[in-house]
Amino acid sequence: MTDDPSASSGRSAPVIDEIAYDILRALRRNGRISIAALAQEVGISRASAYSRVESMTRAGIITGFTAEVDTTRLGLGVSALVFCTIQPQSWTSFLHAIGEMPDVESARVMTGEHDVMLVVRSVDMESMQSLVIGTIAARGEVMKVETAIVMGEVFRRSFVLPGDIPRRDPIGVDSGLMRFTRTDQTRSTRV
Repeated sequence: MTDDPSASSGRSAPVIDEIAYDILRALRRNGRISIAALAQEVGISRASAYSRVESMTRAGIITGFTAEVDTTRLGLGVSALVFCTIQPQSWTSFLHAIGEMPDVESARVMTGEHDVMLVVRSVDMESMQSLVIGTIAARGEVMKVETAIVMGEVFRRSFVLPGDIPRRDPIGVDSGLMRFTRTDQTRSTRV
């Protein structure tokens, strides 16, 4: 048995080659581009462009098409990163609850001192305080919350492709830049 979801439908997995990356780059620049214009930009036939986009969508590589908006111009002038530490065994209810909060733009499970990082937006500081303290921190699943107000957004990429990442020289250390977090407060830090 295979883990490939396309195998059960009798369809082959999409080919991720340079043409596929060119298609994704074009869609990153303009998600509303027509198939005809996409085909012309990438240098393939319309049928091939359509087939490749459909194949990448079925495979879950392309997960949707959306508009980018300036949240400040919409009246959401305050944004914050909210770092939450969650009670053990409470993940499901917490993730479900924050998924229902319309002011939570994204949630990322992470390593380190905190379990989840939320990007939240609000109309003003009073509303932000109500969201963070009165709603998120008040949840029973939450042990700890730290908030960093975003002073300015320099840029946001819709996605990064493997070819975008440059080769970098190794830095020659055995461990990364990670903060030590003691998991048991009663355990001594002495070795």
